[in-house]
Amino acid sequence: MRILMIGDVIGKPGRDAVRSIVPNLRKERNIDFVIANGENTAGGFGLTVETASELLDSGVDVLTSGNHIWDKKEIIPYLDDTQDSGVPILRPANYPDAPGIGLIEWKGVTVINLMGRVFMAALDCPFRTADRLLEGLKENNGPIIIVDFHAEATSEKQAMGWYLDGRVSGVFGTHTHVGTVDTRILPRGTAYLTDVGMTGPVDSVIGSDREAVLDRFLTSMPQRLAVASGPCVLNSVLVDVDDASGNATAIERIDRMAE
Repeated sequence: MRILMIGDVIGKPGRDAVRSIVPNLRKERNIDFVIANGENTAGGFGLTVETASELLDSGVDVLTSGNHIWDKKEIIPYLDDTQDSGVPILRPANYPDAPGIGLIEWKGVTVINLMGRVFMAALDCPFRTADRLLEGLKENNGPIIIVDFHAEATSEKQAMGWYLDGRVSGVFGTHTHVGTVDTRILPRGTAYLTDVGMTGPVDSVIGSDREAVLDRFLTSMPQRLAVASGPCVLNSVLVDVDDASGNATAIERIDRMAE
């Protein structure tokens, strides 16, 4: 199976980039399954049913998220019944007693969403949460398992890659919006990338208007951030997975400018 993981989609520019690139990319590269981190799709912060549906209509199969999943409260009622609603949205599985789910089996692929704790919220341990989720998988889930690890620290992401090597098909980091160049297949067959990057405006600071961000850094005063404008890039990673073993057989970054 050929799976594409798309980095954090930023606001309307990011949604437009997904709509213009992904359908053709799926055909061009014979992609079977697409995952996108959608926690920044609604004005740069959060997710709504409308923005989620827009991404799903553009060729995305499952949406993952992170710390911004709660920013638009209207999405919360949909999180508990995502398996039945036709809107497959995940929140990090290591949130304690929160609405929604952190694992879904969809079209033959099991997707797990986890969030790091270094420089982030004090959630349940993502490593032990991964253990619990993997131990609870049923035999009919199949061997193909992709993990979106939404985390700040590269060390924590690398640690998760090594921890899950041989137990999942891929561990792909999100959250920083800055893609890394360390695509590799770990010794026991797990595809790994520290951060996929973002899908949004290139001339920005991680997707936000750069003047507002600079003003915040220079003055330390509160500053409302808005999604930047201009040319957009889609950052993603493509992985080939053996259907029988669940091991990754190939991995490559795909970065495309939107027309």
